Amino acid sequence: MTEQTEGVTHPLKGVFDLGRAEWRSAAAGGDIEVAFVDELIGMRNAHDPDGPVLVFTPGEWEAFLSGAKDGEFDPSELDLPLPEGSRAGSG
Repeated sequence: MTEQTEGVTHPLKGVFDLGRAEWRSAAAGGDIEVAFVDELIGMRNAHDPDGPVLVFTPGEWEAFLSGAKDGEFDPSELDLPLPEGSRAGSG
């Protein structure tokens, strides 16, 4: 496994400094970790800390949180095919 570089560079947002990121999860053993560095917010898979990092501006982060709170990302509300063996309305 290779070490991540010290920053994630976005052409419009700038550099998210991974070396200064203090990753936090909502719960012990959580799937998602978030870090706030300067004016940017990073989000990554806690089970793959060397994997990709999504980088948000404060406005994008607020929009994401608002959508999550409103159920915008609820799988039952998304127009996606159900996995084989699943039934509509279960879960």
